[in-house]
Amino acid sequence: MISIKTPEQLDKMKEGGMISANAVKEVLNYLKPGVKTIELERIAEKYILSKGGKPSFKTVPGYNYTTCININEGIVHGLPNNYEIKRGDIVSIDLGVYFKGFHTDISYTSEVETQKEKEFLNTGKKALDGAISKCVEGNTLGDIGYVIQNVVKSHNCSVSRELVGHGIGKELHESPYVPGYGKRGHGSKLKEGMVFAIEVIYQKGKPDLALDKDGWTLITKDHSLSALFEHTVIIGKNNPLVITDSHFT
Repeated sequence: MISIKTPEQLDKMKEGGMISANAVKEVLNYLKPGVKTIELERIAEKYILSKGGKPSFKTVPGYNYTTCININEGIVHGLPNNYEIKRGDIVSIDLGVYFKGFHTDISYTSEVETQKEKEFLNTGKKALDGAISKCVEGNTLGDIGYVIQNVVKSHNCSVSRELVGHGIGKELHESPYVPGYGKRGHGSKLKEGMVFAIEVIYQKGKPDLALDKDGWTLITKDHSLSALFEHTVIIGKNNPLVITDSHFT
């Protein structure tokens, strides 16, 4: 069952969403060659705690970090560690905030000091924008997935088949799954007050994944570049509302 939030609950999520967005913005300010991913982790956690929030990801059993930081072929669940960022790396910052009883979730991918993969990253941004535009009452989950799949495929990339977006609220992961593929008009109907973490998870190569030796990080099996863009979005009567947008793009 997909929960519908009350106006009071949505107000709390909006506050948490801005903390999430600004935490990512803070991390991006320090994203440069020579910085270790564990340092970026500490920056994110310090910011979230300073605003009265808690790291959502630490509510996941066995996970002890505020962020997931993925590099190049790393697609999700990357553990912050002593890896030093290099010029030209593709780095995704993924984090969530628990605030006043509700979670919000956001991801953003950036290329460090170069623009060789600008088109690749713009593909994900375009797909996310298109998916968000479908987050209106009366549309379906399939409408969201169709847009993501269509945009990504049209740029000769592939959408992850195993990794998907999700409902969000009192729990970090709620019903429903929100895949990055689907058929228009299919799936659950969207209703005002639903809240989804819309995720565009894609790669240059094939969607097959492998588990890295750390036991958490998922990488592309063919080692092709991957990226991740995500916003927490409220389904609106006439227009969607992105609550994790701090205009850092």
